[in-house]
Formats: sequence, structure tokens, C-alpha cells
Amino acid sequence: MTFTRPDGKTCSGYYVEPAAGSRAPGLVVIQEWWGLNDQIKKVAQRFATNGYRVLVPDLYRGKLGLDAKEAEHLMGNLNFADAAGQDIRGAVQHLKKTSAQVGVTGFCMGGALTLLSAVFVPEADASVVWYGFPPLEYIDATKIKAPLMGHFATEDQFFPIAQVDELEKNLTAAGVGYTFHRYHAQHAFANDAIPKLDPPPPIRYNAAAAETAWERTLAFFGQHLG
Repeated sequence: MTFTRPDGKTCSGYYVEPAAGSRAPGLVVIQEWWGLNDQIKKVAQRFATNGYRVLVPDLYRGKLGLDAKEAEHLMGNLNFADAAGQDIRGAVQHLKKTSAQVGVTGFCMGGALTLLSAVFVPEADASVVWYGFPPLEYIDATKIKAPLMGHFATEDQFFPIAQVDELEKNLTAAGVGYTFHRYHAQHAFANDAIPKLDPPPPIRYNAAAAETAWERTLAFFGQHLG
């Protein structure tokens, strides 16, 4: 489907609807650095099964990272401010046309964009971050008004857990309502379709951590989105 951004430009995305239809609570799901691939579509479908209408904006405009080098190149060329303030905000606004409550969630690169969206998308009603964050100086915690949840891996070599501690300090000082969870796991612990790469990067699926994080996420969105 295609939706309109705040600046009037259009963005395409993957959309899936639950049995309740277009008035169900909405979620904007943000891709990992691989792009809008089958794995993130599966995540969208899982949320839809749990009662949410889901829109995944195609931030790479149809391109996919099939290996780490290509994914890094695509992510490096992404304008994060434009993605958060235009693509993601436009997706939230689109869902808000018929859904009273809309949340945002994202993984890895999408987790970083979820935090930026918590700052720059005032229409969002709740956010869940999965193992990702931008440079902390880009997060003005005083602008975060909606409830926030985060899932982070203690053995994450891409997003060090010490920086999560710093982020918590900033959120606490700003009076943000947040809950962060830490898991003894590596980066991308909720991705059960990690590409086979040579050499393998320090990422690994962890079924137990993933299921716990999913349960917490669904409970959180159930509380704040209905």
C-alpha cells in the first residue's frame, strides 16, 4: 500500500489487518537493517494475529540487504531524520485516520528509529524498542511523552549495554515513563531468520529471550493501545 507523508510525498509499505478490521489499534513496525524482507513481514503478521493492524514503511524503497555489507550500505545511506519525521510519522498518521491508538516498534536499526520517533512523532501513543538506539545526543528525552518499553541484550556488540544505562539516566531525569528489560543474549536475539553469513557476525537468535520479550511487548501494547 501507499500512504502520504507530512511533507506531501508518498511512501509505500507492507500492510496487514486483523479480523477486527481498520478500527483495530494500529502499530507501525520498523525494519532491521536488512530491509522490508520476509522476516519483518512475519513480525507484522504476528502482531496482526494478536489484534493489531500493522503498517511497515519501506524505508529502503524496495531495496533489500542480502548480506551484511549491502545492508550496512543501505543503512548508511538512509536519512534517519527523514525516516523518523516523515516516513514513520506519515505511517502513524495514516493509521490514526481510523485507529484511536497507534504504537511504534522496531528492531536493530528500527529500534534506533523507534527512539527517534518517540521524540519526533507526537501522534504515537506508545513505543517498544528492540536492541537498538541512535547516538544518545540525538534523543531529547524531554520531548518523549508516550510510554516507552525497551528490550536490550547484555552481550550486544553493536549497541553496548553501558550506553543503555546512560539512556536510562537521561530518561529518568526527564521524567519519561519507561520500562527497560535486559536479556543475557546477543544482538538480534528475536530474529529467528538471521541470514547465514561468512564470517558470521556476533548475532544469535535466543528463543527463550525472544518469547519473554514478545509476551512483555504484547502486554505493554495491550495496556496502552487496547
